[in-house]
Amino acid sequence: MFDFHNRRILISGGTSGIGRAIALAFQAAGARVTVTALNEAEIEAFAPDTRGINTVQLDVRDAEAITQLAAKLTELDILVNCAGMILRGGAEFDPIKFQQVIDVNLHGTLRLCTAFRPQLAASRGCIINVASMLSFFGSGFAPAYSSSKGAIAQLTKSLAIAWAAEGIRVNAIAPGWIVTALTQPLVDSPERSQTIIDRTPMKRWGEPHDVTGAVQFLCSPAAAFITGVILPIDGGYSVA
Repeated sequence: MFDFHNRRILISGGTSGIGRAIALAFQAAGARVTVTALNEAEIEAFAPDTRGINTVQLDVRDAEAITQLAAKLTELDILVNCAGMILRGGAEFDPIKFQQVIDVNLHGTLRLCTAFRPQLAASRGCIINVASMLSFFGSGFAPAYSSSKGAIAQLTKSLAIAWAAEGIRVNAIAPGWIVTALTQPLVDSPERSQTIIDRTPMKRWGEPHDVTGAVQFLCSPAAAFITGVILPIDGGYSVA
């Protein structure tokens, strides 16, 4: 639907799930895409799909590594922050584990945004952060994840205000129940999965490709006057 020929795009956490779908969609639209992964195993798993997509190992908790990457990628049009984590089984109630999730999901996003601010200002580019439907709801199972995604929404709005004068647009998507590795335990639970489907007006789980069109729209000239938006992509779950 969109032409991103020769646009330079960096996607953190871009080798799997939603990030992978976004990377492949932008690559198909002509973009020059770089994706990051936490480790070599993730890069190897992504290898069959690369076809010209550049892969970089990066831990978004490592500020120095991000600085080094920014020094190498001197030109950038679009930054998509997909790297994230969730801990299940009540682990996020532990203060140390809570901090780990916040450090990846929230601080990691901020580190990348600030590191690539000069490049994005030079190109009058844009940032897409990945929030969540839990940006709007609490979670009795994943308090750190929920808190981090609520903070992502406010960070997105704050950066949109702060950087608008530099021509940088900052928006976020808020995916609902999308089939990924993070949600697979719920997909595999007939009871939990059916509860989710029953509440979702569109009566199905989302797929990663359901997210890509909205991301490309927000990065396109069609959205030139849109910044600070948190866009739900959830089949109506948040309004049911």
